[in-house]
Amino acid sequence: MRAVVVNAFGGPEAVEVVRTEVPEPGARQVRIKVAAAGLNPVDAGVRAGVFGGAGKRIGLGWDVAGTVDAVGVAGSWRVGDEVVALDYGMVKPLGTHAEYVVVDTDAVAPAPASVDAVHAATLPLNALTAAQALDLLELDPGQSLLVTGAAGAVGGYAVRLAAHRGIPVTGLARAADEGFVRSLGAGHATGDTVADRGFDAVLDAAVLGEPALAWVRDGGRYLGVIPQAEPAPVRGVRTGAVEVSADGARLAELVRLVDEGVLETRVAQTFALDDAAKAHARLDEGGLRGRLVLVP
Repeated sequence: MRAVVVNAFGGPEAVEVVRTEVPEPGARQVRIKVAAAGLNPVDAGVRAGVFGGAGKRIGLGWDVAGTVDAVGVAGSWRVGDEVVALDYGMVKPLGTHAEYVVVDTDAVAPAPASVDAVHAATLPLNALTAAQALDLLELDPGQSLLVTGAAGAVGGYAVRLAAHRGIPVTGLARAADEGFVRSLGAGHATGDTVADRGFDAVLDAAVLGEPALAWVRDGGRYLGVIPQAEPAPVRGVRTGAVEVSADGARLAELVRLVDEGVLETRVAQTFALDDAAKAHARLDEGGLRGRLVLVP
């Protein structure tokens, strides 16, 4: 099968499409025939060597939508099931940017019925990150939340999920994105700055760091999206970061919200698997609203 890997760290030119053996599922694993796989900033980080693994062949890709192709012992899925999954891992020999991928059964959820595989492939990593971040913040209905990067993938899901939970949410985004952020449920969307300095919590999806920390009230909570990169605590503010984990049951809840129209998936552009290097170059250009998706 074909798979996207890096054998040496670098820019988009480091991305290779190689031929390799089709993986076999072990106990409590399934093999998915990939229909579509999202490309995320973490893939660029892996490609550049941010997470280590020098000297190894590293497979790229975390998000997948496709069809169960084979099941291991004690598997709870059946061949032919249409599914989505998160294949967590910074340094792994194969990722979801391939024709087939093997994942643990408890990382898998039924695919949404209301969107195609390309759109479904944008859901797992970003929506799970947003949902798990909100869980860590432990906000009660009525407590205020600021989300930076509110027009992005993680930030957008966080705004929508917070609003759905009854949490008053402010979205920080560029002025051009204000209408979109309001449509997600933000009661007030700001453009270049934030006047209020008294939020109960900030989810810093834009990785602003200390400027975002300054917008939290004394004794509030700051949460980043890059573990070990959050600013130091000040004024009694608890700081931390979300590290996403594969959770098929939680992913199934998010799929349900897609089918109910609560969550909207966004695709910026699709690329053939063989054009993975071109997709990475487009990712590096920035300015995307929605995810890039690779299609085998």
